[in-house]
Amino acid sequence: MNTWLLKPGELSLKGGNRKSFEDVLKRNLLAMLNKAKPGMARIEFRSGRFFVHGAEEDSAAIENVLSRLIGISGWAKTHAYPKTAEDVMRACVAEGEKIHAAGIGTFKIEARRTDKSFPLDSYALRSKGGEVVLDAVPGLKVDVHHPEAIIQIEIREKAYVYSNARKGLRGLPVGTAGRGLLLLSGGIDSPVAGFLMASRGMGIDAVHFHAYPYTSAEARSKVIRLAEILGSYCMGIRLYVVGFTKVQMRIKETSPLPWSTVLLRMAMMDCAEQIARRVKSKCIITGESLSQVASQTIENINCTQSGITIPVLRPLIGMDKESIIRKAEYIGTYKTSIEPYEDCCVLFSPPHPILCGDPVEASRLYQALELKPLIEQALADCEKINI
Repeated sequence: MNTWLLKPGELSLKGGNRKSFEDVLKRNLLAMLNKAKPGMARIEFRSGRFFVHGAEEDSAAIENVLSRLIGISGWAKTHAYPKTAEDVMRACVAEGEKIHAAGIGTFKIEARRTDKSFPLDSYALRSKGGEVVLDAVPGLKVDVHHPEAIIQIEIREKAYVYSNARKGLRGLPVGTAGRGLLLLSGGIDSPVAGFLMASRGMGIDAVHFHAYPYTSAEARSKVIRLAEILGSYCMGIRLYVVGFTKVQMRIKETSPLPWSTVLLRMAMMDCAEQIARRVKSKCIITGESLSQVASQTIENINCTQSGITIPVLRPLIGMDKESIIRKAEYIGTYKTSIEPYEDCCVLFSPPHPILCGDPVEASRLYQALELKPLIEQALADCEKINI
């Protein structure tokens, strides 16, 4: 039986509310493990740490879950040792031999002693641990500033020693901050925006607007695959696919061409707000980044949200494209996002869009379109997909 030690991170700052956050994290972890394989692992929580116990043959599946679990700052595969100085030092030597065999040349020891009855304090554990490893493993050197590996010692109800710590996704457990409705296109930005809000504890619903036959079945499939990737981090997604062809054609045929993108965004926001209220999402989430494209100037952002009464969250608003791409690569959505199946916003973009729209004029043009019956019909025909 193997053991993985998980560090909850930010949850430790929650004071009197900490237990409720820990309960949600435990529920999410158990659900993700059971989704991978029912009964695959057992969870314990002791003294600010989660422990996952599972069989060796399930290690890859367990570690895949831990790599996608929002709410932990780090995790490591470890062993529990008897709580004696001799056993801890032997474990340090074993870890030193392991990292040296892997080609590592420099290390340092970090120690945390929550059981104050243990005879060695944290400083002594670091000093003594480093000394015995250096004596037992020729070729290893100590580098306290830039080590290639860190041997960790934790003295709790038992002693835990490990050197393979991995960084977690940090953040707050999904489900501790209500739900938000993500405008999910087939592009790079919106999946990243959804991930960032999930990292702050928000459950994610999503809406995708498509304009068949102007957008292909492949474009719809691409969005579903993006939702599946995003859902693997945020405990699943309810995806609403809305046919917007008639709305887009009305805008294209009757509105001033430079205004078409802004008016389409206003219609999407209008529709999204109605879905959000029906499914009890508390806000709308978009992948907008300030001035990245014409519809995302501050003036046009004011236009597109001018008719909305619930909060609109834009977690990417101050990020540049390179930073967004790095995050998309990190969460695994980038390769899918760049597949050449364009969404309806791209296909209907005017050659010379308005850059600094006036909200009053935008509202007048939007009202003149008389889109309410078309949006109501689109909502009636909306397809719900549970990811």
